[in-house]
Amino acid sequence: MNLQTSTKIKTQVKTLGDVAAGAIEKYFHKTIAHEADVLKDKDAEELHQMRVGLRRLRSAVTGFAPVLDFPKQAKEHKIGKVGRILGTLRDLDVMLENLQNRYYPNLPIEEQKILDQALLTLLKQRRRALKGVRAILDRKTYELLKKSIEDWLDKPKFRAISNLPIADVLPDLLLPQVSEFFLHPAWLLGTEYQDGEVKVCDDLNAESVEQKLAAEGKILHDLRKQAKKVRYLMNLFGDFYGESYEVYVEDVKAVQECLGDIQDSEVLGDFLTDFVECDLKKELPQLAGILAENRYAAWGKWQILQRRYLNGEIRQDLRSALIHPVLTDDANLKAS
Repeated sequence: MNLQTSTKIKTQVKTLGDVAAGAIEKYFHKTIAHEADVLKDKDAEELHQMRVGLRRLRSAVTGFAPVLDFPKQAKEHKIGKVGRILGTLRDLDVMLENLQNRYYPNLPIEEQKILDQALLTLLKQRRRALKGVRAILDRKTYELLKKSIEDWLDKPKFRAISNLPIADVLPDLLLPQVSEFFLHPAWLLGTEYQDGEVKVCDDLNAESVEQKLAAEGKILHDLRKQAKKVRYLMNLFGDFYGESYEVYVEDVKAVQECLGDIQDSEVLGDFLTDFVECDLKKELPQLAGILAENRYAAWGKWQILQRRYLNGEIRQDLRSALIHPVLTDDANLKAS
């Protein structure tokens, strides 16, 4: 044997089943790592991190559904039910945080007095939501869900296609979700058709935007949810693509965040309108104005992304990136 002959140790190519099991294990452990602290309720960040873990776990179970022979006690809708209950508490935490730290200090005393009562109402709602979280985490169904996933991770079961190399199937997993995202009707909100092209309306003032959001805001919220699904799915495969892929992931995240800012502002406005039982602009004029300004600013950010992704070349570039994974030894090691 020639000792001067260099040899290269090849990394075993990861299969679809390998990556699926790795993702489920990662996000399952991320979820349960925060469970004890969520029950203690001393740090709102613990709730947030557990909710993120559940979302990503659900995304992995959904994204790899064609591959998995998964126990029925741990199907994605059961994971989603736990996530929704945690989400109710998290949404109240976000509203309390925004009211107390973002808006309250910048309001006149008259409006602060009204918010004092609104905050008390939110705190009561939060106590009820916390009871719901503690109840769901103490149920046998939740324990069964965890036990089922643990047992599956000990002895993973897959369908036949799990043995295919990940490079051969990545586009098939990603493209359907991305296509659904691109085909969402919300992309056409606030646009017009001119000279055979779809153009984003740049001349909408704040009042016009408020009218559009009042009439069609739900469609943007639905796109936000779709963006969240696509983002979490794309995050599963970041190690198998290059830098351009990460740019697209960040774009999807930006869509989710700017539409989330609009949604959070509207939810807060709806709560306060119900609380004061009259026109928000009359009882809380300065706060109502701030909320409208925030929505208009978020709308401007949305239009930048909307214009970018109504461009056919950009969409085609993303599709092309998805079709061509960059599978290196380093990527395979990261996926291990």
